[in-house]
Amino acid sequence: MRKALTLSAIVLASSMALGGTATAFAADGTPPASPSPTASPSGTPTPKPTPAPSTLRLSKDSGHPGDKVLVTVKTAEKDASVSSLAFAGGKVELKGDGKGTFTGTATVAADVKTGYYGVDAYAGGKKFDTVKFSTEAKDNPDVKPITPVKPVKPVKPVTPLKPSEHKTPKGSVNTGQAPADQAFPSLDV
Repeated sequence: MRKALTLSAIVLASSMALGGTATAFAADGTPPASPSPTASPSGTPTPKPTPAPSTLRLSKDSGHPGDKVLVTVKTAEKDASVSSLAFAGGKVELKGDGKGTFTGTATVAADVKTGYYGVDAYAGGKKFDTVKFSTEAKDNPDVKPITPVKPVKPVKPVTPLKPSEHKTPKGSVNTGQAPADQAFPSLDV
């Protein structure tokens, strides 16, 4: 005797016959609840993806007083800023484009001294990076000018040898070997 097939059994059988994925339905024909977003098909929870690390980019790595520097921060946070003693005002608030990129313009301070400064980057109120920025002051250099060095004068001029002063070398020239008669001198005392 044959038993009547339910609608869900027919759908399941035809889905499998056509190479589709098998989906079980409840007895009343309603589809099952969708799995939780953190569960994999095998039932184990899948870890949440980690966001990309925040990055800082300066358009220049050095500048003079009054120079403009374009600052770009890419982050998943809602706000970003940079701070440095090299920049006028010390802190630069960056504006976001809504896609995770924050940009702004920093101006090198007028009273900056020649040297290296750290540029600290913040995303979501937390410091995530520091980069080096060098400055060269125009009017107030901190580097002492080099004093000119007097040239060294030779003590006595060099004159060529007269033909009578020429000597014929004995032994091998420029080889480090001694003349044959000096190779084994007598050990007479």
